Amino acid sequence: MIVLPDESDITGVLRGVIDPELGSNVVDLGMIKGVSIDSDGVVSLDVALTTAGCPLRGQIQRDARTRVESLPGVSKVTIDWSVLDAEERSAAMAVARKNAAERAPDTAIPLSARVLAIASGKGGVGKSSVTANLAAALAFRGFQVGVIDADIWGFSLPRMLGLEGRLGASKSGDRTSIVPLTRAIGSGRLDVVSMGLLVDDEDSALLWRGLMLNRAVQHFLEDVDWAPDLDYVLIDMPPGTGDVAMGLARMIPRAEMIVVTTPATGAQKVASRAVSMARKSYLRVAGVIENMSYFETPDGERHELFGSGGGEALATEAGLDLIGRIPIEPAVSHGGDEGQPAVLGEGPAAAAFNQLADRIVSDVAPPVEMEGCTARMLDLMEEALAESES
Repeated sequence: MIVLPDESDITGVLRGVIDPELGSNVVDLGMIKGVSIDSDGVVSLDVALTTAGCPLRGQIQRDARTRVESLPGVSKVTIDWSVLDAEERSAAMAVARKNAAERAPDTAIPLSARVLAIASGKGGVGKSSVTANLAAALAFRGFQVGVIDADIWGFSLPRMLGLEGRLGASKSGDRTSIVPLTRAIGSGRLDVVSMGLLVDDEDSALLWRGLMLNRAVQHFLEDVDWAPDLDYVLIDMPPGTGDVAMGLARMIPRAEMIVVTTPATGAQKVASRAVSMARKSYLRVAGVIENMSYFETPDGERHELFGSGGGEALATEAGLDLIGRIPIEPAVSHGGDEGQPAVLGEGPAAAAFNQLADRIVSDVAPPVEMEGCTARMLDLMEEALAESES
C-alpha cells in the first residue's frame, strides 16, 4: 500500500524549484499559495507568479510538476496560477535581497544550468562511463557542460575525457577560485573538475573519511570559477548513499538524480536505495538508465549476457521512466582508456548514448529558459543594495 505524501513532502520537493533570476526557491519566495492532495493522489497547487504573463511560467510549471510527480502516490498535478500582489511581491524581493546581501550563493554553479547527478546503488555498473559519454554527447550538440567528478576515491573522468594536467586558480580580490580544465567537443565545451586533476599520479590512493570527502565536493560546488554560460552540470557521484550523496542534496537541492543500474536483479535492488535516498532528501529522480543491457552482434542479433529486466523493474517499482538502455560494446571501454568517448564514434553504444542525450534535452531535463519576467525587479534589487551600501 502506497502512503500518500503530505503537504510537507510536497513543499519539500518544491524547494528544488528555483526562480532562475531571483535565485531563491519558490517556497521561500512565497509563490506557493496553496497545496492540497485528494484520496486519488491528485495534487493541486496554487502558484503565484511575480508578474502577469511571466515567460518563465513554462519552466516553473515543468519543474514543479516533475518534482511533485516524482513522489510515490501522486497520480496527477494540477496548477492554478495567480499573481503576487504588491505586498507579497515586496516580501519576495526582501527574501531575494536578504540572500544576495547576507550570503554568497549556495554554489558557484549558474542558475542557468540543469544539474544532473549520475548515481548508482553500487560500484561497477558503469556510472562514470555513462557520465563521460552523456557529457560528450551534450557538448557535441552545442551545449556548455560542466562535469564534476564527485567520486573522490574512484576518480576516472579525466582519463575518460582525455584530459591531462592540473587544475588552475584565479584570484579576484580576496577570493581564490579553482579553474576547471576545458575541452571543446563539437560546437560545445566541457569544463571538468576532479581529484584526478589535483594528484600527481592516477594510482595514488586517497585515505579520506566522509567529512573530508564531503568538503571536497563542497569546494567543487562553491569554489570553482564556473563559466556563466553553462547549460548543464553533470556530477559523477560515488556509489551508494553515503555522506557525499546526502551532502549534495543539502548543498544544491535543485539537482536532479539519474540512477544507473544493470539488468541483474541484485543491482536493481541495490539501486532502489539510491532512489529512496534521493526522495527522502527531496531530490527529483529524473529517470533510470540500464547499462550493459545487451551485446549486439554485427548482424543485429542481441544477447542479454547479464540477464534482463533490471532497469525496467527498478523504473516500474519506483514509478520512473527507463530513459536509456546502453549495450555492451568494446568501444565504450576502449574509448574510456583512450580519452575518446564512444558516443563520438559509431556503433550500437554510440547510437544508444545519442538517443539518451536527445531524450535528456527534449524531455527529461530540457535546458533552462532564461527569458526574464523579473529583470526589472532585479534592477530594483541591485539599486536597493547599492543604496544600502552607500
